[in-house]
Amino acid sequence: MNKTIKILFFGDIIGKPGRRALVKYLKSNKSGADLIIANAENAAHGFGVQEQHIIELQDAGVQVFTGGNHTFDRREIFEFVERYPYVLRPANYPDGTPGRGSCVIDIGPCKIGVLNLHGRVFMEPLGSPFLFADKIIEELQRETTIIFVDFHAEATAEKQALGWYLDGRVSVVVGTHTHVQTADERILPKGTAYITDAGACSPINSVIGMELDGVFRRMVKQLPSRFEVAAGKAAVCGIEATVDVETGKAIGIKRIRFEETSE
Repeated sequence: MNKTIKILFFGDIIGKPGRRALVKYLKSNKSGADLIIANAENAAHGFGVQEQHIIELQDAGVQVFTGGNHTFDRREIFEFVERYPYVLRPANYPDGTPGRGSCVIDIGPCKIGVLNLHGRVFMEPLGSPFLFADKIIEELQRETTIIFVDFHAEATAEKQALGWYLDGRVSVVVGTHTHVQTADERILPKGTAYITDAGACSPINSVIGMELDGVFRRMVKQLPSRFEVAAGKAAVCGIEATVDVETGKAIGIKRIRFEETSE
């Protein structure tokens, strides 16, 4: 059995440009990856996700999908989410919310637990991500020592706090939601790989993936504006984590950034 595994994770996929760029990247760069995870809550023109996009990204190699505050923006998700055990939404939504907040996937050499959580600072007042993590991680540890956490949150401090809170109990804690990749990837003292935000798979000439005019209308003129996904070349952002199979401790984390040369 391999002593280590490699997990690829890609931040928020923004509409068609983000999907296109990620598919291009995976066609030539997924070799050697034991598990590929992506946050797909913005895959359908920037808001929500449709089944056709899950299938498109699965065909490209993505095995587990995480979500966030835009998970339920399109009603189509209610028709398919229960049929996809590896399409997740944040675990700290109220009881009875459709879908799953965590999963365990068997990749052959080992099993890997994936947990999706939602922040509360400057966001919807969901259940405590810290307390939900305590409960669900205990359940996942009955099946595996390797646990990956996508924490979809706004505040840097809340993301850092969860990273430290889970240090030594999970393999990786990756932040999503702000769409801008941070440069603070590291292995915490007890063996958890951490980064505040993995970034996004989104148009380069944009504001967090959206067209400039609509953003300016809202931010400069303080007028209502419908955000539209920007056109043009896109970048793929994420991380590669290496984890010891026996201990579940991370032994490496590095950032991924790939820019399209053409649309």
